[in-house]
Amino acid sequence: MSYSQVTKNALARSLKKLMLTKPLHKITIQQLTCDCGVTRHTFYNHFQDIYELLGWVYQTEIIEGLEPYRNCSGWKQGFLSVLYYTQSNKTICLNTFHSLGREHLEGFLYGVIYEVVIQVVEELNMKEPERVSTQAMQDIADFYTLAILEQVIHWLKAGANTDPAQIVDKVARIMDGSISRSLANYHTAPIK
Repeated sequence: MSYSQVTKNALARSLKKLMLTKPLHKITIQQLTCDCGVTRHTFYNHFQDIYELLGWVYQTEIIEGLEPYRNCSGWKQGFLSVLYYTQSNKTICLNTFHSLGREHLEGFLYGVIYEVVIQVVEELNMKEPERVSTQAMQDIADFYTLAILEQVIHWLKAGANTDPAQIVDKVARIMDGSISRSLANYHTAPIK
């Protein structure tokens, strides 16, 4: 592992440690670097701010493991793994959610969910006898991403106490066949 990677991991551990006792918006670069034992200059060599570091934490701990789940057969397991990660890192994730960085978490989650959903939409579109446009696929993916994201936000607002499998099951029941119907609806909708 490179020195840069070791430093980033150390900064990430310190941030997660501090987030267990302080709201994200109250953590300073000075507190972070002091806890980690590096200089401010070292921090800024790797990240622009604490939010970028937090994004890197989520990127490395969640997103990089989702690649195998970006398809029709795996999206449920990928969604479940994100919710289990959130639950096992509940204090940090809820801290992020309730802090000034909430828009960062929502934007991050939107991106994670969208990347999986668009892959599912594209896969289903390939099975259609008549394919829809890229814009139509993006519209469908955006719609379902926002619906799933709102389920996650509702779960977080309630304290992330419900079993993640229940959330995934609910979303799967509602979505079962609905993306295919949405693709078909783009073919039958009158042009205005």
